[in-house]
Order: sequence, then C-alpha cells, then structure tokens
Amino acid sequence: MTSNMSDVHEYYDYADLYSNEPARVTVPPEEIILPCFPTASDKLYHTCIAALSLLVLLILAAFTKRKRLCQGFLKGVPGLLSPVNFLDHTQHKGLAGAVFGGLFCRLVVVVLAKNPLPFTEDPAPENKEYWKILALFYYPALYYPLLACGTLHSRVGYVLGSLLSWTHFGVLVWQKVDCPQTPEIYKFYSVLSSLPQIVCLAFLSFQYPLLLFKNSGTAGQTNTSEDLHSSYYKEYVQKILRKKVAKSSSSTFKPTIPSRISAALQSYIYTPEDGFRFPLKLVISAVVSIISVYQVMLLLVLLVIPTLQKVRGGVNEDIAFLLAGFNIVLSENRAEVVEIVKNYLWTVEVCYISTVTLSGLVTLVMLMRSMVLHRSNLKGLYRGDIYSVYNRQRSIRPSRPAIVCWMGFTSYQAALVCIALLIQTLVFFICILWFVFLILIPILYGQNLILFRIFKVMWPFWLMLCLVVIVQHVMAKFAFLKKDAGTRDLDNRQGLFLLTYLLFPVNVLVGVLLGVWRIVITGLFNIIHLGRLDISLLNRGVESFDPGYRCYVHYLKIEVSQSHPVMKAFCSMLLQPPASEGTAGQKMSVVEEGIQLVQQDKKQKMICNSKRARGRWWLVFTLVNNPSLVASRKHFQAQSSEAFLNGTLNRTTKESVSEPEKTDTKSNDV
Repeated sequence: MTSNMSDVHEYYDYADLYSNEPARVTVPPEEIILPCFPTASDKLYHTCIAALSLLVLLILAAFTKRKRLCQGFLKGVPGLLSPVNFLDHTQHKGLAGAVFGGLFCRLVVVVLAKNPLPFTEDPAPENKEYWKILALFYYPALYYPLLACGTLHSRVGYVLGSLLSWTHFGVLVWQKVDCPQTPEIYKFYSVLSSLPQIVCLAFLSFQYPLLLFKNSGTAGQTNTSEDLHSSYYKEYVQKILRKKVAKSSSSTFKPTIPSRISAALQSYIYTPEDGFRFPLKLVISAVVSIISVYQVMLLLVLLVIPTLQKVRGGVNEDIAFLLAGFNIVLSENRAEVVEIVKNYLWTVEVCYISTVTLSGLVTLVMLMRSMVLHRSNLKGLYRGDIYSVYNRQRSIRPSRPAIVCWMGFTSYQAALVCIALLIQTLVFFICILWFVFLILIPILYGQNLILFRIFKVMWPFWLMLCLVVIVQHVMAKFAFLKKDAGTRDLDNRQGLFLLTYLLFPVNVLVGVLLGVWRIVITGLFNIIHLGRLDISLLNRGVESFDPGYRCYVHYLKIEVSQSHPVMKAFCSMLLQPPASEGTAGQKMSVVEEGIQLVQQDKKQKMICNSKRARGRWWLVFTLVNNPSLVASRKHFQAQSSEAFLNGTLNRTTKESVSEPEKTDTKSNDV
C-alpha cells in the first residue's frame, strides 16, 4: 500500500512537470506610484521663466548700446548673437561649462519624457516627434540668457544672471522636494537625473553674485577687449622665450621598470600646468562628457537592477519544475534549488553593477588621457610642429569642413561618450558573466566543469602549440642569432631554413590562434577608445575615413589658427598706446631749451632704433615658430593660395613677387 501511494505521488509530480500549464513564479506585489503634480507646475513655471528670459534679453540688448533703439530693434540684436567668445582663452570657463551641463541634462529629459515640452499635456503619438523637435530649440533659447549675462562683464549682466540662476535653481529644487517620486523608469529617477542640473544651477547662483562682488567696472561699460589685454598671452610668450638648461644625460642610461610604470600612470593623469590654459570648448566638452557618463550609468543601473531584484524576490519552489523542463537538475531538494537560483541571480546583479562601474571608470580614464593628449597636441601646433600631431603635411587655416566640425565638436564628444559607455557595458558584462559562470563558480563549487573538461580533452594539442612557440623563441635566441662586435646577424642558416619548413603546419594552427587573439585585441581597443576623438581607430593611411578623428583634426585647425597665444600677444603689443614722454621745464632759457630738445631728439631716435630692432627680432621669432602667420603679412597678400603650403611660402611655385611688392616689403616688414 505504501509503495502504491509513493507511485501515485511520483505520477502526479511528473504529471505536473510535463503538463501544458507553465510553472507559476510568485511575484511580490509591486509598489504603485501615482503621478505627482508639484505646486509650481511646469506649465506655469516655463511660462513665467520664458517671459522673464525675454525681458532679460531686452534689457541686455538696450544695455549693449550697439545700435540706438530708434534705428530699429532688429539692428540692436546682433550685439547679443554671441553668448560667449569660444575662441577666448581668458573667458570664465565655469559659467559656460555650467550652462552647457544644465542644457545637456534637459536634453536627456526631452528624449525620455512623455511630454517633451512643458506647455503640452499628453500629446498625440503622431505629434510627439514634432514637439521633441521644437523642444530641441526651445531649451537652448531658454538657457541662452544665463550665458549671455556673463558675456557683458558688467554689473548689470551679473545682477540679471543672479536673478535668472536663482529662479531656475529655486524652482527646480522646489519641484523635486514636492515630488521626489515619479512613476517613470524608477521612483527616484527624476531626482537622481536632475542632480547634475541642480549642481550646475547652484554653481551659477553662487558664481554670478561672486562676480558682481568682484567686478570693479562701471555699470555702463563693457569690456570687449579683455582677451587681448589679458596677461595670460604675455606670460605664455615669456615662458617659451625663457632659456631652459637641458640636463645632461648619458646615452647608456636605461629607465627602470618602476620609472616606466610611473611615467605610464602620469600619462593618464591630467595635472594643471602653469602658463597653459585649455580652450573654452575643450573645457565645456569635458564637463558635458562627465555629466553624460553619469546620466548613462544611472539609466543602465535603474533599467536593469530593479527588474532583477523583482525576479529574485519572486523565485519559489516552482522554479525547480521549470528548470527540470529543460533537463537542468540543480538539486533534489526544492528549497535548495530556490537558494541556488537566488544566489545565481544575486551574482548576476553583482556582475552587472561591477560592469557598469568598470565601464564608467574606463571612460573617465580615457577622458583624462584625452585631456593630456589635447594639451600636447595644442602645444605642438603652437610651436609649428605639425608632423608630430598629424604625421603629414597639413594646412592650418580655416575651411568649410573645419568650421562645421569646430561647431559640433562638443556635441559629437558627448554623443560618442554615451555610445561608447553603452557598448563597453554590454561587452564587459558578457565577458564577466563568462568568467564567473564558466571558471570562477565551477572552481568554487566543483560542479559544472564544462570548460575544464574541454581543456582536459584537448590538453595535448595546447601543450604542443606552447612547446612549439617556446622552442622557436629559444632556438632564435641561442642558435640562429649571433653577436659580433656589437652587431647582430643570422647564424646557422641551414638549420633555420630546415626548422622553418618542418614547423610550417604547426605554425598554421598558431596563426589561427593569433588571428582570434588579434580580433579580440582590436575589438577591445576600439571599444575602449570609442569615446575618444583625439586618436583614430583606423590605420595611419586611412585616418581621414574616421569621422571622429577627422572632426578633431579640423577642430584643432580652427583653435590654433584663430586663438594662437603668440599671435594674440603680438596683437596686444601692437595695440598698446605709446608711452608718454616727459616735457621740458617751462622756466628754462631759450638756449638751454634748444640744447635739451636736441638731446631729447637724439635720445628718442636711439630709443626708436632699439624698439625697431627689437620689433624686427620679435617678428622673425614669431614667423619662424609660427609659419601659419606668414600668409597674413601685407606683401604676401597678392600671392595666390597655391603659393602657400601649410601657411609657408611654397618655393616650388613659379610665381614671383613684383618690384612694387618688394618695395612694399622693405617699407612695411623691415
């Protein structure tokens, strides 16, 4: 009777296992989060802030006094079409970086939000894309006054900037405090994603009052020539003109392994350098790239981890029947199976979080390495060393594609960082899962040693390949290579030819492994460096087919040709007013006054000669170290564009300077 009952129970167990009904997995009840409507609604807030921004623009347009208002409103607008001078190295980079960072955060909201524009409520699906396109132009216009207020360098601009930044910051914090939880993606995603925007607005709210406190100019003036009057360019020229004594080093000195490791680590760590300032667009690109890394990592974590946690919390004993349907038997005890599955799911969560963290750290390290290489490339181009940067002859002058690439450099950098982080997370997650579930867990538990069984069966083959490679290296060092009088040459050539023939079939198999390893290394290198624009992912001969590197090359052309520190220091020297000379005393006699005037005339002539000679040497030094400035000299203006190669006069051309141009050369340049 007992055996019959056990047979019945076993029958019903297998009936449940192979029945058509799927196994039930208990899912814990999900917390329902209702939509939250803050006291300061988005529609009312944006209506007020848009009107306030327009009023600020009108005040700034009237304050610039570029055109009188009686001449027409539209004629006064071009004075405000430039929110910031992107080619000015002396601009306050924090203001521009904060505004661009907040604007990028709004872009993330526009892409993911159901209502792209705050003025609309639940737009129709067929019209949603049009509202998104309109939002892409609305938010730059909304944040434009925040950036334009700092361009005037005056008290009025700082007061208006403080008012706008306080309004943006206060209302945003108010909304997040009122509604910390939202039903989109994750309950706290709205608060977490807005943290960079809150930090940027808080920086603006602090920086504008600080600039207002430090500003010493009058309220009715704007400092439009601060760039050329800055001491940065003069200090840069003084630094490169300062003599440097090179340390004598013996040719036999070899760096040690710790010194090599230290040098490699320092090449990936950016440290500020005295006498050098990064261009404004590079600083903005760095800020936006860091914010993009944070936003993408936040999305990757919140889209996957809560789902895995729900699945892990809903696992019960029915999972044993589900696995048995796929011929997977983890244990005879159902409770033990549940614990094993939960541990596996927890392992997947840990692997995923580790992957996202690793991808973020790799991306930040690559960005820091890019900053180091940016500085090296800019300093090299400032010296006129073109081949060290481009490895070929290039003309450093503006062009149509160069201007387009310069305008979109920051945007391209942010987009590539996001794509690179997504691909890195996917690839690294697969690799870490493969390592954990095929190598680490089987070693710890001594089960499911599938990979080790494969290696056990094929160990003679792998041993043979390793021995063949080792034998070739040993024979190459001790039998086929000889050193004679400090030189190296081949030895025992007959044995070399014989071994080459005998090992041909084995080397074919080694070549297959090398091909696989080459694919892996190339893929990992391109994935890791995908977010960098300063290096090409293609070979030297086809660099121009890499759109990212091509954009970076054109960006450098605009930066170097339009904001060269030596060129701006030279222009600043030319714009300096002449020094006022002291006049003779009025009570001197006629004879003494005449003698004094003659002596002053001689002294002034000597001073003029010395200044002229010094100016000539400065001109020679500038043109020698900056060949791109040669085309700007007056007597070269008559030359055609083919007469210049990389900004330097092409001696191979048959065009020659006419006699009037030679006379003009002597009278103007000398």
